[in-house]
Amino acid sequence: MDTIIWNENQLKEAANQLRNGDVVAFPTETVYGLGADATNEEAVNRIFRAKGRPSDNPLIVHISTIDQLEDYVTFVPEKAREVIEHFWPGPCTVILEKKGNLAPSVTGDLQSVGIRMPDHPLALALIEQVGKPLAAPSANSSGKPSPTTSQHVWDDLNGKIAGIIDGGPTGVGLESTVLDLTNPHKPTILRPGGISKEELESVLGQVYVDTHLVDETAAPKSPGMKYRHYSPDKPVWILPQDTEESRQMITSLIKNGEVVGLLASEEFITSVSIQPLNHYSLGKKTLPSQAASLLYSGLREMDQSLVTIILVEPYEKKGIGTAYMNRLEKAAERVL
Repeated sequence: MDTIIWNENQLKEAANQLRNGDVVAFPTETVYGLGADATNEEAVNRIFRAKGRPSDNPLIVHISTIDQLEDYVTFVPEKAREVIEHFWPGPCTVILEKKGNLAPSVTGDLQSVGIRMPDHPLALALIEQVGKPLAAPSANSSGKPSPTTSQHVWDDLNGKIAGIIDGGPTGVGLESTVLDLTNPHKPTILRPGGISKEELESVLGQVYVDTHLVDETAAPKSPGMKYRHYSPDKPVWILPQDTEESRQMITSLIKNGEVVGLLASEEFITSVSIQPLNHYSLGKKTLPSQAASLLYSGLREMDQSLVTIILVEPYEKKGIGTAYMNRLEKAAERVL
């Protein structure tokens, strides 16, 4: 299969491919998504085949207007309407009881479905032109760092999908927050993401965090809950919180012959003078949103370099830092 690269003026061609049951990658404000008609079972199955994704890992449905929501869920509780009013379009997925007019593979054996309205003009225009909701996980090989540029998609899926819409780098850089509202009295975060717990609580009051985010036996209610994710081929270690301890660790690894790749804030990189050292800046330490937007790109760049180990600076689990650490901990094989 020849994978085509489309620009923003070629959405019609991409929409035609999707209506024909093909799979197309497109930009959102979070990461690039791998889209297929969410009502077409064979098209949805092509997503799983292209990614090598386990079939029991549910997909998020993307819509272009709020009115479409009621076509695919049985009931929209008041708390869901509050989330939609404040955070749609945007990086927040709501899980509600589903109707039966979606392809079965979208939700697996679950009676619920995750739906969001992306905050990206190309994504919204594409969904509108297709005239159907799009099931769309991240457009990467399953388990690898999610793509934040069209080149990342090409690196993973060239020859496996119909095409890629190039919309430039994404903004948020991490996947959407997934909020379970099947029990409207207990809104529960299943996956932290672009909208923080603190932001949700400013609208909803108390918001809970699912205690089984890494339960390997339970059926996943959300993408990112069950399987190892976001991992490059090179080993990833999370550095200690203590800066001096981290510097000593880097020195020791280099002396032992490791070719170290460092993903860290500008401040930390500047404080490390040992050579040789490959590094990738995650921006200012005081701006965790920069680290979140750059994490996947940094992991991919280091993975393609000659380093033998990737060391990554941790951030405080607060605001977007919670989502950053969630992804990093899933990518890492060791916390120092």
